[in-house]
Formats: sequence, C-alpha cells, structure tokens
Amino acid sequence: MPEKKEQKNFIQWQVPEYTKPKRNKTWYVLTSLFILICLFLSFFTVSAWQIVFLGADANFLFALIIIISIAIMIVHDSQEARMVTIKLEPEGIDIGRRFYDYDSIKNFCVLYKPKQSIKNLYLEFNNKMMPRLHVPLRKQDALSVRNYLISYLDEDLERVAPPLSEQLTKLLKL
Repeated sequence: MPEKKEQKNFIQWQVPEYTKPKRNKTWYVLTSLFILICLFLSFFTVSAWQIVFLGADANFLFALIIIISIAIMIVHDSQEARMVTIKLEPEGIDIGRRFYDYDSIKNFCVLYKPKQSIKNLYLEFNNKMMPRLHVPLRKQDALSVRNYLISYLDEDLERVAPPLSEQLTKLLKL
C-alpha cells in the first residue's frame, strides 16, 4: 500500500523577539542630555532668567517615571532577544506562547520592499485596545505568506509603508 504524503497545512519560521538597534556614542550622549534636562525641569523652573527650585511643587512623579524608564531600558538592553516561533495555521496564528484566532484579527498586510530592506507582516486586530502586530518575515517568502493568509483574512491594500510609529522607533533607535 503506498504511503500517504502528509500535506503541510501551515507555514512556520522563527524571529527574534525584538531587534536591538545599533546605537553609537552620539546616541548615548544625546539621550543622557535629554534625560538630564527632563530631570532638571521636573525640579526647577526658569523665571525672569533665574533658576527657581520648585520645592513641594516639583514634579516628583515625572522624575520617578524617567528613572524607572531608564532602569527598564538598561535591563532590556542587557538581555539577548529570545527566538520566537511564528506558525500560520488553518485555525489562527501562533506567535510564541500566544495564539491569535483569525476571528480576532481584522486584516493583514505583507509589506515587501527589497530596496528599503522591508519585509514584514502586519496584523490589525478587531479589538481597538490591542496594538498592531509587526512580524518580520526574515527569509520567509512574502508571497507564500500572503497567499496563505488571503484565504482566512482580509488584506489591507492601502498600507504601502511601515506605520509612522515604527519609522519613529527606528529613527530614534528605541
């Protein structure tokens, strides 16, 4: 009896959990300067060309948020990104430990611009409180991912460039 060939009904690849931007010395100097100015302005103000200490009116919460943000960035930058498995299945999309049912996804967009080194999958959710999901395709064939998802989801044909938030994150190296 001939063996049945099991048909592969999913697409799978791995991506790093996040990409670390390459930051030079200038970035660290400018960021430190910005942080120091923000901390200074949370405790002092300039009135009639004189520096005035705000005392009890100082913005302690703002200073605390800045300090916590710095601590989070330091801890985050010291860790290596884990590899996450992306799996497109007939029931939904499995990303690491999370599963997204196709019913919860509003639409998708595969953005492929080789000259700009852009090869990403974007997922918009029905729930407005969930952020847009950006998945790098890396070596995965963009057309095969698009053709697979088109049978389950609506395609966002209006997206022709990465979202502004992503462009700003890349520009500011965050």
